Amino acid sequence: MITRQDIEQRERELLSPYAAKAADSSGRDRDEPKCPYRTDFQRDRDRIVHSKAFRRLMHKTQVFLAPEGDHYRTRLTHTIEVSQIARTIARALALNEDLTEAIALGHDLGHTPFGHNGEDALAERHPGGFRHNEQSLRVVEILEKSNDGQPGMNLTPEVRDGILNHSGDQQPKTLEGQVVHFSDRIAYINHDIDDALRSGVLADEELPADCVATLGRSHRARINTLVGDLVEHSQNRPEIRLSLEKQSALDDLRAFMFKEVYQNQVVKHDEEMDKIKAMIFALYDTYEREPERLPVESQVLIAKWGLPEIIKDHIASMTDRYAVKQFSELFIPKSWKPGI
Repeated sequence: MITRQDIEQRERELLSPYAAKAADSSGRDRDEPKCPYRTDFQRDRDRIVHSKAFRRLMHKTQVFLAPEGDHYRTRLTHTIEVSQIARTIARALALNEDLTEAIALGHDLGHTPFGHNGEDALAERHPGGFRHNEQSLRVVEILEKSNDGQPGMNLTPEVRDGILNHSGDQQPKTLEGQVVHFSDRIAYINHDIDDALRSGVLADEELPADCVATLGRSHRARINTLVGDLVEHSQNRPEIRLSLEKQSALDDLRAFMFKEVYQNQVVKHDEEMDKIKAMIFALYDTYEREPERLPVESQVLIAKWGLPEIIKDHIASMTDRYAVKQFSELFIPKSWKPGI
């Protein structure tokens, strides 16, 4: 039998001196008994995977709204791709794979329905704005419930820091968190290219020639190039980084994607974006006027957090189809059916 103590000892012996060790974690906000078989980081990973917020990712848009095809990414498949890229990098650098995986699986739990378009609409309507990384942290700290009914999953500080700082200006405190930061960008830029090519929004020859020459022509080649470069330039160092050449190419490719795909009118469909904004605003306004329409578990939090914060939480938690269903129930007249 391999016990938690065995795993913790292996981490001390095998991992890089720069790696986070589960036995050295800062601990949880609420003390709880240790698991005999899993480290704290393994338990955090498992709690995230078994959460309702994680399951909802399968019905949340990545880039393409309600795509007519089975092979386009969702927020869940994006999360899995980030996790696998991050684990590969962490293993190669002798970092803590369990911590890396926990951060990767939890990094997008706070995303809104309808991708970044929903995020933009909610940020505009909610008085405090909206940032998905902050909402992801709020999900694991407050909105999900522990087995004992307490707010939050009671995750370790290392996982929560990585979730909060996977995007934004603040760098994660652990190298594992930094790995997820890079893996997120490597994953979404490359799989969004793949989806854009499949949809016809992009043609292969339209990709920037200098980026292709530096990173590779295919989806696989670009990821292999970036992962290999990251490992090469981060080994035995107290930070995670790409070479200047590959970082510049990745930045240029990201700028290209924002111009040609993320802001592309074929993808965004101005009229569809207007509908999404109208839907988010209408739901927000209705809950603000009639908070009794919120779920009971949300209503009990209003006294502590205030109505706008709870409305924001509820809308952000929705899947695409649930948001449409709620809007339909609130604003679309029901067909009259004669009594039988």
